[in-house]
Amino acid sequence: MSRPLVLVTRPAEEAERLIVALDAIGCGALLAPLLEIGLVTPPPLVPIAGVQAFLITSANGARALAAALGPAPRGREVPVLAVGETSAAAMRGLGFASVEAAGGDAVALASLVAARCNPGLGRLVHAAGSTVTGDLKATLEAKGFAVERIVFYNATPARALAPEIAAALGGGRLAAVLLFSPRTAETFVTLAKQAGCAGAAVGLGAVCLSAGVAQVAQALPWRRLVVAARPEQGPLIDALASVLAEQG
Repeated sequence: MSRPLVLVTRPAEEAERLIVALDAIGCGALLAPLLEIGLVTPPPLVPIAGVQAFLITSANGARALAAALGPAPRGREVPVLAVGETSAAAMRGLGFASVEAAGGDAVALASLVAARCNPGLGRLVHAAGSTVTGDLKATLEAKGFAVERIVFYNATPARALAPEIAAALGGGRLAAVLLFSPRTAETFVTLAKQAGCAGAAVGLGAVCLSAGVAQVAQALPWRRLVVAARPEQGPLIDALASVLAEQG
């Protein structure tokens, strides 16, 4: 019996752990990065003195921050508060000594910051991309924190689906699509329509990391549209398993 094939729309660097998890539940993965990540050049200067913590909201931000800091151990002693375990794991792998993960979204990260930091003990540096979802900076500034958002990378949407991805989608070879951000979902919807295979969604499950992602993805006529119980990899895999079980 062939394994169900799942479309993974994350960049390759972020998809490695996910592909291993998919294999563990008997799924194959077809990788289709829909956002191209490019570092800001020249890299921005990263303050260290007087910084209470780095705030990380994506694995892309983790890698970009480390690249801008330069070789370890520079800056690796600054505490890190990450939005979820994926970005936290990326920071640990890059040599940061004190890393703690929140519950997977900006609201949880803001709560973690409020619990672990003190507005009077220094500013916070948010390693961000050129496009951000929500406003972590404003939320924390309302709590009295000084927050410096530094743009380290750009995420450029793909202009077209790769031919093999369009063929798999239009040919009914896929069982589900994993979507991780509103921007990724918007890009998938646009490119599927452009490729003339948007109607293929009627046979697919869409598994979304958050309700915000699902709100954008619902522009296509999915067989089933589900949202992970929490915006983390484990609950996302659980949601996928439920979709695949229903599809038999």
